[in-house]
Amino acid sequence: MPQSDILLEAGTNELDVIEFYIDEGPVRGRSTFGVNVAKVLEVIESPGLAPLPGAPHPCFMGTIPLRGLVLPVLDLAVWLNVPRVPQKNEVILVTRFNERTTGFLATGVTLIHRIQWRDVEPPHPALARLAGNCITGLLHLEDRFIQLLDLEKIIMELDGALAEEEPMPAPSARRLRALVVEDSGIMRQMVRDRLEEANFEVTLAGNGQQACDILRDPGRKPPDIVVSDIEMPLMDGYTLTKKIKEDPRLAATPVVLFSSLVTDELRHRGLSVGADGQISKPQFANLASLALSLIASRGRRGEDASAPKDA
Repeated sequence: MPQSDILLEAGTNELDVIEFYIDEGPVRGRSTFGVNVAKVLEVIESPGLAPLPGAPHPCFMGTIPLRGLVLPVLDLAVWLNVPRVPQKNEVILVTRFNERTTGFLATGVTLIHRIQWRDVEPPHPALARLAGNCITGLLHLEDRFIQLLDLEKIIMELDGALAEEEPMPAPSARRLRALVVEDSGIMRQMVRDRLEEANFEVTLAGNGQQACDILRDPGRKPPDIVVSDIEMPLMDGYTLTKKIKEDPRLAATPVVLFSSLVTDELRHRGLSVGADGQISKPQFANLASLALSLIASRGRRGEDASAPKDA
C-alpha cells in the first residue's frame, strides 16, 4: 500500500494524485496526466521497450519480469493518440486494479499531490461522450492542467475477458429503485443494464454531489439502494456514503461501493464510512446479487422491528 494512502482518511473528499507526463517534442511540449496513488504499486525505470510487431493492440509493448510477475506494459501515448518523443530513463507506472497488475509507459513522473475532489472539474460533456475518451476530470494546478485518466476503461477495452461474468441472478419479484453514481458513461450504462435485468428502476448520477442533490429532493422517494463508484469529480464515493449514513432520513438505505479501488488492502476505507457492501469492478453479476441481498436483509430487519413483542 502506498505510504500516502495510510495517512489519507476516507470520507474527507481527498485523494492523492501522482502526476506524470508524456513528452510530445519541442513544439507541443509536455502533456500532463494524473492517476490515483492508491492504484500505483511503484514506479520503475523502463528497460527500453520497443513496439511489438503483431501485437493485439498497437499500444501493447510486450511483457517484462517483475519479482515473479509477468508484467504487461502499455504505451499510454499510443492509446491516447499523442506523439511521444523517446527519452532516456522513461518510466513505467506499475498499477494494480480490477484484480490485474499492469504497467503504463510514460516519459516521467513529477510529483504527488494531495487534492480535494471538489477541485476536480468534470470533462466537458462533448468530450465525455466521445467513445475513446478516458479523461475523468481536469485539475488546474499552478500553471498547468492535470488530466486524470480512466485507466480502467483502457484495460476493459483492451481485454474483453474483463467484461465476462457469471449468469445474472433471478430478477426481483417486485420493482425496486436504485441510484447509480458513476462518472464513466460506459460504466454507468453497463451497471444500469445489469440492474434493469434484475428488475430495478435506475436513476443515474455522474458524481457524489449530483447524487446528494437527488437524494435530498423532497419530491423523490429514497431509493432502495445506492450503488456508487469511489473516484468521481466534485464528491467521491466515500464522502457520499458518509453523508448518506449521517442523514437520519437516508441512513438505513444500503450503499454498495462498486470500484476498482475495492481491494483487500483498501476495503477498510469503505467500512470506515459505513458502506454496506463493496464489490470490485467489473463483477456485475455479483453486484446485482449483493444489491438484492442487502435490500432483502433490510426488509427482514424492518419486519422484525415492527413485530409485536411478547409480554
